Amino acid sequence: MDSSTSESVSVADPDAQKKIANRLRRAQGQLGALIATVETGAGCRDVVHQLAAVSKALDRAGFLVISEAMKECLINPDAEGSPQSDEIEKLFLSLA
Repeated sequence: MDSSTSESVSVADPDAQKKIANRLRRAQGQLGALIATVETGAGCRDVVHQLAAVSKALDRAGFLVISEAMKECLINPDAEGSPQSDEIEKLFLSLA
């Protein structure tokens, strides 16, 4: 991601920030469980289930960030630093 994208799309809503941080903490916990699963020599099925959980948690956090950017774009389309629709589309597609 280039620096112009990271500077112009942010999550200003404290409630949304909290939700995103919680999702990322959940993903962090799941990643720790995944590492432990691999280190204990667990089977392929267990590792893949843990990988899927981590991936889903990260995806949900990412989509929540995009959702917040879309709300900001709709509420304040002309505000300085407000994300533009083409920028949001690129970000969304990078997660898809």
